[in-house]
Formats: sequence, structure tokens, C-alpha cells
Amino acid sequence: MSAERFEKKKTIDLRKKHIGPSCKIFFSHDPIKIVQAKGQYMYDEKGQRYLDCINNVAHVGHCHPDVVKAGAQQMELLNTNSRFLHDNLVLYAQRLQATLPDKLSVCYFVNSGSEANDLALRLAWQYTGNKDIITLDNAYHGHVSSLIDISPYKFHQSSDAEQNQYVHVAPSPDVYRGKYRGEHLDPATAYADEVKDMVQRVHKKGGKIAAFIAESLQSCGGQVIPPQGYFQQVAQHVREAGGIFIADEVQVGFGRVGTHFWAFQLQGEDFVPDIVTMGKPIGNGHPMSCVVTTKEVAEAFMSSGMEYFNTFGGNPVSCAIGMAVLDVIVKEDLQGNALRVGRYLTNLLEKQKEKHPLVGDIRGRGLFVGLELVKDRLKLTPATAEAQEVIYRLKEQYILLSADGPHRNVLKFKPPMCFTTEDADLVVDKIDHVLTELEEALGLKSHNALSVENESSKRKLPTDENGPQYHSGLAHNRGSSQEVPQQTNQTPQDITLPTNSQSCDMILSFT
Repeated sequence: MSAERFEKKKTIDLRKKHIGPSCKIFFSHDPIKIVQAKGQYMYDEKGQRYLDCINNVAHVGHCHPDVVKAGAQQMELLNTNSRFLHDNLVLYAQRLQATLPDKLSVCYFVNSGSEANDLALRLAWQYTGNKDIITLDNAYHGHVSSLIDISPYKFHQSSDAEQNQYVHVAPSPDVYRGKYRGEHLDPATAYADEVKDMVQRVHKKGGKIAAFIAESLQSCGGQVIPPQGYFQQVAQHVREAGGIFIADEVQVGFGRVGTHFWAFQLQGEDFVPDIVTMGKPIGNGHPMSCVVTTKEVAEAFMSSGMEYFNTFGGNPVSCAIGMAVLDVIVKEDLQGNALRVGRYLTNLLEKQKEKHPLVGDIRGRGLFVGLELVKDRLKLTPATAEAQEVIYRLKEQYILLSADGPHRNVLKFKPPMCFTTEDADLVVDKIDHVLTELEEALGLKSHNALSVENESSKRKLPTDENGPQYHSGLAHNRGSSQEVPQQTNQTPQDITLPTNSQSCDMILSFT
């Protein structure tokens, strides 16, 4: 255990003095000082262990020895920028491309998800010659200026923020509480038609569409799973208008969804984006990211005459770390683990839905799962304060979970990929106890859980949701499937809910 440098209070005081006040911290009224981490666990300055259910950055596990070793060995040998020839750059690009459809063959390495999405916009503007961007409501794509403009999750938080005239916000394809819900006969087409209508309105005003950008699964927007077929139809409408499709995989790529290596592949083999962006899990916490696109888009970007280089993007150390992450995913079958444990976790949470009237919806793929809390299943009244109470109560029991979505009422599971069924048992058992006490305090009866079901929460999930097959680009089996056996290991008091200010003072997602 590394030695503590300052007392916790001193660390807090120095942070207040020297770190920008808008840089929020988890559990701000009683923050945790983390000094060490390993696997799916984090440790505070007193050696207390916390189960990490939220850190999708540490994709293959915190401080994985293989990843640490790869970075250290390369750092001892050489680190320099990508304007020199080095095999790591091309080897990693080759291996990364092998996980993607053949059409996506050209890589640009950068340093963060924000930088990747910013570059993706530049590529789209140059390739199409158009300016207008369509984004989704509640989307988050990064923190640089160009991305705040296309991130309603961010710009809606500011009362004086003005929406960029070239940015157009389409409805989030949320089939639980969105415009078209689970009982709709064809929500994919209905949501795609919203984009089609938006394209037509933009054209009538003299604009031209450069790109549609979407997270393959919306994370900050509340763990939203688009209905299958939605992306295909949107891509058709956008491409017919002269634009391209950008899939943001920064939160959900690299096998997290279990059945596939990339979340956009959940839409079907007939859907291929024009640009894919990735970050966070790509380096297991090391600052690296990538934009992958087609030769046509890359050649158009070059034709602008402006040279592009990135001092640290694709450096030998970053690429060595990236290759080690890919190796660990294969060696430890972490995509398969995401499928098995994700299915197990989802089943446990579905049982909580049957038991607890506060649980409105369970949705997810692999180890990307959301539990939405509502006070009324018919009206879908968000249980925001209750969600915050769950988060803080879990923290007291050394479990780190977050809540997000436009109403901050969706509990988000996106843990390191080494998360186990035993971990799932532990966290769901604790949630069960907290919800029981909350419902008793609120006067909610458990037997209401089934009787007040609305049609949207009865919707049937696709057959492949956390299902029995997965596709791994790393296994070099595009278009093939591999059978994965189901994992079978089974392993009272009054409550004061937090005030509104307490509910909002915790930042509930990584940016």
C-alpha cells in the first residue's frame, strides 16, 4: 500500500485552493481519497477496499500487471512522437482494424475521447463540405468547445448557454420514457423518421448535413439502448442528404456489450458507420484514443492541404499499452465474462424489479446495465432523490455506483470487465436492502410492484440481449458466432432523503 502524503483534510484544502472549482468530485460532502487499486477494487488511505461498479476506464481491471509491464518496458526503451517510424504504431493499428469491418481501415491516434470526437467532426466537415450536425438529446461527446455544442447533456445544464445554429437535436431513442415507447409497433422507424424530418427541415432553411453522431449506447443519457434497426435507417437518411454517420464507442467499446466487440454491431451486420471513435477503455486508464474511418474520408481530409499530426497520439508507449489491453481481453476472455456476468447481473436486477415498486426499468447489454428508479410506474415519475440515497448508502457499505440520465435516476453499472457473479450478488443484495428501507419510509408496498406495470416496462427484449452468443473481432471471426455456456455459480430504520442540493452535488459520471 503506498504511503499517504497528506492527511485527507489537507488534500481537500489544497484541491479547493489550486484546482478549478468547476472540477467536481465524487461524494463532495464526504469524498473518498483513493490511493491504490487492483482489479475491480479501489482502496482508500486507510486501506479500506471499495468494489468499483462504475470505472469503465480501467477496462481490464485497475493496474493490470500485463498492461503496467508493457508500458514500463516500452518506456525504458523509447517514447517519441509518431512522426518517426515505429513498429508499435502500425502493429497496433493493424490489430485494432482487425476487430472492425473491413471498410473501417484508417486510424488516427489521439489522446482522449474528446480529442477523438473533435477530430471526427473535422473529418466529417472536410469530407462532406457541409456544416450541420445532428446529435441526440441527452448525448455527451466530450468537453472541448466543439463537443459541448453537440452535447445536450452539458449545454442543457447551463441557463445562459445558446445552442449552436448548426447543431440539431433529435429525440433520444429511449423506448422506456421517450417519445416512442416499448408498446409502439416500430420504435426504430419512428425515431429514425424524426431524424429524417429534421434533415428535411435543415435543408428547407438552406443548411446541409455533415454528420449524425451518436453514442452506440447512450451512457450519460441514462444507459439507453437504441431499438435494433434504428441506426441503419438513420444512416440511410443522413447519407442520402450528403452526410455521414459517426459512432461514438468511447464508453461502450472493446467487448463491454458481451455479444460483440463493438456496441454498434448490436444493430446488425448490415450496419457500418463511416467513422468510429474510441477512448477510455482503449488504454486501461492510459491517456490514448483513436478515430477509425474509411479511405475515402481519410483522403478527403488530406486533400484540404493541411498537415495533421499529433505529438503524443500513437506514441510507442501508448501503442504498447493498447496492444497489452487487447491481449488481456483475449487471454482472460473478458468479452465472454461481460456476457456471462452481465446476463447474471441483469437477471438479478429483474428479480428486484418484481419485488420493488421503485424499480421502473432494467436495461443493458453485457456489463453496461441501467436500473431506472421511478416513484410511479404509470407516470414514470423520476425517483431522483431515492437514486441519490441508494448511491450514498452503497458508498457507506464500500460499493461505488453512480446515477445518471436526464433526471439523475438511473443507476449505472459499467464496472471493470473482471467483475464477477459474486460481485453482482453483493451489490444487488445491498441495493435490495436499501430499496426495502426506502419503500418502507415512503409507504410503498412491495405487492404493488407487479400490479402497476405499464406497457413500456413489459416490452420484450431482443433475443440476443445478454444472450448466448458473442462476436469478437479479437478472435478474428467476423460474422461468426461462438457458443458461450451460461455461468451457473450462485452465490430498519427511518430514512432522511437527501435534499436537492445534496442530490446534485455528486458528479455521477466520468467525463
